[in-house]
Amino acid sequence: METTLILIRHGESSANGKGFFAGHLDIELSEKGEKQAALTARYVAENYKVDKIYSSDLKRAYATAKPLAQAREKEIVATAGLREIYAGTWQGLCFDELQTRYADSYGVWLRDIGNAACPSGETVKELAARIWEAVLDIVKENEGKTVAVVTHATPIRTLLCRWKGLPLSEMKNVPWVSNASVTVVKYRNGEWTVEKESADEQLAEMKTSFPANV
Repeated sequence: METTLILIRHGESSANGKGFFAGHLDIELSEKGEKQAALTARYVAENYKVDKIYSSDLKRAYATAKPLAQAREKEIVATAGLREIYAGTWQGLCFDELQTRYADSYGVWLRDIGNAACPSGETVKELAARIWEAVLDIVKENEGKTVAVVTHATPIRTLLCRWKGLPLSEMKNVPWVSNASVTVVKYRNGEWTVEKESADEQLAEMKTSFPANV
């Protein structure tokens, strides 16, 4: 029996627009992010029969899930397990400031993200374990179904490492997915297959992604 996961990164948030590290800060979508969410909801609704929708409980993810939930007439199951990395003392700081105030630890984030640790926050390894457990629970609860999962950039990046059979030390070579992009993975008989990665054609000129200093 085949299970399909449609992972959606949240639309552009005010943190994305202003260039600071949000982490667990409960940031709203920007006006552009709301438009991206609507475009991606329409794309997913037109191309997939979504049986259930899960979302990080942070506002920027939940608001991205909302248009899809309305289009497919589904409830949203919100869970803290799908949150972005808890970034500790980095949260709320601009990326430029992180490069100067936390040159060593943020330097690891930029050069070797799989081995990075947010000061007073989570390590990427801890995040990877958390998000993997959340995804496994979703798959167990929805065997044979098509499930939309709205989450964040770092969780999706760690998942892509695992699905491609790569250790976290190779995460630096897995690109960030763009805002409101769609990544589709199939699970069958213990095997994972990535069918679509960071698909954002539906956004046209509305595409946005991280700057180089993230």
